[in-house]
Amino acid sequence: MNLIRTHIIDVYILEPKVFGDHRGWFMESWSKREMEQAGLYYDFVQDNHSFTANKGTLRGLHYQKGDACQAKLVRCACGSVLDVAVDLRQGSPTYKKWVAVELSAGNSRQLLIPRGFAHGFLTLTDNVEFLYKADNYYSPSDDRNIIWNDEEINIDWGVKDPILSEKDAKAPKLCDSDVYMR
Repeated sequence: MNLIRTHIIDVYILEPKVFGDHRGWFMESWSKREMEQAGLYYDFVQDNHSFTANKGTLRGLHYQKGDACQAKLVRCACGSVLDVAVDLRQGSPTYKKWVAVELSAGNSRQLLIPRGFAHGFLTLTDNVEFLYKADNYYSPSDDRNIIWNDEEINIDWGVKDPILSEKDAKAPKLCDSDVYMR
């Protein structure tokens, strides 16, 4: 597994080794042992899988607050997405900074996002299947979001009018949210 540092502290791109032949391919998408050898310690407890039918759909920016924060390992198993992580750790040198990475079935890349980040993705193709591991269980009462086009964060999504859920369309700005991450 190739581990690539991003310009955001503690966020990594993982490139699994993909072994292919005339039958297809195989890859190891997660190795706790390999990550711990790199000094990264995660105990994932939940796997999630979503399907998005239409290109131009934006999901996010989502996070869980307090003790319910989640680290995530995300990947795209079918189609392609622009995946974004925003540092919400107050006091971090990269606070309010973001990283965007194209994740696709074709490139097999994954993004490792620690606790204290908001996360979202924009579908670049139709029929996207998106998978992610989380190191904490989903907590509905701690589920929060920030508006996708918050000027304070200023993410370049490459779209002006994405398809949004009602929840994401009505999300507050960062300055109006109750986010506090350590």
